[in-house]
Amino acid sequence: MQTLGHKNIKNILLYTQLVSVGEDKGFICKIAKTPTEAVALIEDGFELHCCYGEKDEIELFRKRK
Repeated sequence: MQTLGHKNIKNILLYTQLVSVGEDKGFICKIAKTPTEAVALIEDGFELHCCYGEKDEIELFRKRK
């Protein structure tokens, strides 16, 4: 509340979504090593999560189960 400058929690709850503790956040994860693989994953509904490797040559994609 202090960070957002609101005096009442009800104002924050109007535009935030509460997440229950212990909620299953299951993801399907895939790795793309080439641009063609990345395009195929994006077309299948996956989102880029992060890149890694010495030159970010590997991209990790995920989507909710």
